[in-house]
Amino acid sequence: MTRIRSRSASLREQEEELRLPRPPGVLRRFWVRHPVVADVLITLVCLALSLLPAAPFTETGDATPLRIGFAAIAPIAIIAACVTLMWRRHAPLVPFVASFTVEALLLFAPQPSGTPLMFVTCYSLAVYRSTRAAWTGFGIAVASLTGLAGLMLLTGAVTFQIAINTVATSLVLGLIGTLIGVNVGGRKRYIAAVIDRSRQLLVERDQQAQLAAAAERARIAREMHDIVSHSLTVIVALSEGAAATNDRAQAAAASTASAETARSALTEMRAMLGVLRDAESPLPLAPMTPAEPHETVATAQRAGFPVTLSVSGDAALPPAVSHAVGRIVQEGVTNAMRHAPAATAIAVRVAHGPDDVTVEIANDGATGPKGTTGYGLRGLAERAGHVGGRIVSAPVPGGRWMLHAVLPRTGADTASPDIRTEERS
Repeated sequence: MTRIRSRSASLREQEEELRLPRPPGVLRRFWVRHPVVADVLITLVCLALSLLPAAPFTETGDATPLRIGFAAIAPIAIIAACVTLMWRRHAPLVPFVASFTVEALLLFAPQPSGTPLMFVTCYSLAVYRSTRAAWTGFGIAVASLTGLAGLMLLTGAVTFQIAINTVATSLVLGLIGTLIGVNVGGRKRYIAAVIDRSRQLLVERDQQAQLAAAAERARIAREMHDIVSHSLTVIVALSEGAAATNDRAQAAAASTASAETARSALTEMRAMLGVLRDAESPLPLAPMTPAEPHETVATAQRAGFPVTLSVSGDAALPPAVSHAVGRIVQEGVTNAMRHAPAATAIAVRVAHGPDDVTVEIANDGATGPKGTTGYGLRGLAERAGHVGGRIVSAPVPGGRWMLHAVLPRTGADTASPDIRTEERS
């Protein structure tokens, strides 16, 4: 019961958001809200208009077996056909076949007669089935009734007046009902399609909002990881160095460098949190600018690590590619500082080629098993994928560990980037 109520409430909310207009007219709104009442009234009207003309047939003086059989069957057939009108919305083909049967039965009447059933059933077939079904059914019914009337006219079973009256009545009423039904049904299906498309757009809008929120959360998580991970690694290394040395000058220099690194990290954190807390300004489309490779290397050198930097080629890059290069160098150096504290060399190489940029961070002190649960290299893989690049982090011959990335200079995003990572953090 609760699920039904929640679904109804959801539909009402969607309709309110769509701002659908109310159906015009009091009577039309009443028929829309009470379809059963409308079907009952239509059935009663058709029953009255069909049985009253057929009533004199039972009093005719022609007592032939055919006339007697018609007098007995006609009222029952008309009543049954009118009752089938109650299913005209859900199964419009059933009353249509019943009305055609009644029209064929009227060929055996002692005098010309007709019913409004063809008008109602052709209209219902066009509105509640399809335009093609309405025209096909109308054509088959009129052709079959015309053929039957012609055959009976040739055999002398009916008079010309009865045959032409029955066919003409069915043709005119059926044609009018079909034309009106095609117009009403086409408009109804068009409005239903527009409303359905509007609902789909609302759902797609909500899905796009959720995807955008998820992408923004992932971007913020990557930025926070890069800021906190690199800064804390440098601070830990500087603090340990200051505690291990007996030289007051070196300890003071390490403490000063640690404080500067902490202040820089706090500045970046405040900038990001300020953007998130400011409800009036939109979130930036571009990520925060990372430290340049030479600044990352200089910070690691101040912490006492043997880091070297080699840059070749034209360094002019698009912002997205430049950002990816800076983060890759930052994360690679951070991982080397964390996992290779005894390394004798940490070499950073950035080679700017004519079509792509190659970034390599290699060290000779990495030990321990390969990790698969870290977030750093996973974030770098996502960054490389955004600009259409590929990244590999794995051991290389000579007892070294290398982070190798190749990024196109154009920074074109690809649907399925070639990314392979063997994470250690």
